[in-house]
Amino acid sequence: MIQDFKETYKEVLQATLPLTLAVLLIMLLFMGADTGLLITFLKGALFVIFGMGLFLMGVKLGMLPIGEAIGADLPKHGSVIFVFIVGFLLTFVATVAEPDVRVLSTVIESVSESSIQRTTMILSISLGVGFFVAASLLRIIYGIPLNHMLFVGYLMVVLLSFITPTEYLAISYDSGGVTTGPVTVPVILALGIGISSVLRGKSELSESYGLIGLASLGPILSLMILGILSH
Repeated sequence: MIQDFKETYKEVLQATLPLTLAVLLIMLLFMGADTGLLITFLKGALFVIFGMGLFLMGVKLGMLPIGEAIGADLPKHGSVIFVFIVGFLLTFVATVAEPDVRVLSTVIESVSESSIQRTTMILSISLGVGFFVAASLLRIIYGIPLNHMLFVGYLMVVLLSFITPTEYLAISYDSGGVTTGPVTVPVILALGIGISSVLRGKSELSESYGLIGLASLGPILSLMILGILSH
């Protein structure tokens, strides 16, 4: 456990220190920031490092193992509908809690002067991710080629791009990126690995990866549809 903490915080420091030093140099050389502002920034940086370390430990010790356990147990129930519902609910809830999604929705609500509601965006993005992840789990079970689903998904995105209102079009494409955040990704990958591990003839490497790419299609399509329906 202690060794895991050491390795995790070493990774966090390697990731955050270069950015922290770069910001400090900019503040000192170009902004002429006062001592109070520098101290406030350093306090924030410490909180980020401490928080990221705890979060990553939580992912390693809790989210990944339980996700794999749930994924491995789902096919044993012998019900495709059950797999779809559980996969949908888990990823829907994870996306609702995703910090990246909340940041994007808050900024868009502010910029649009509340014409695009934050709650509506969060629910729309979460529904899209949940549906596509659930469909991706069925892809693993039925052995549907990944490139076929990607082709159909992106074909739908391209076609809807021609009729989606301009203000929703850009938001839709950006929403696909925010789903690949620290909460959603471990849940999606763990479910895929768990299901692949108990199905004969399935490779965990080739079957469980690609889920994130498919999941990113969900919010793009759901927000495009939201834009079309709202106009």
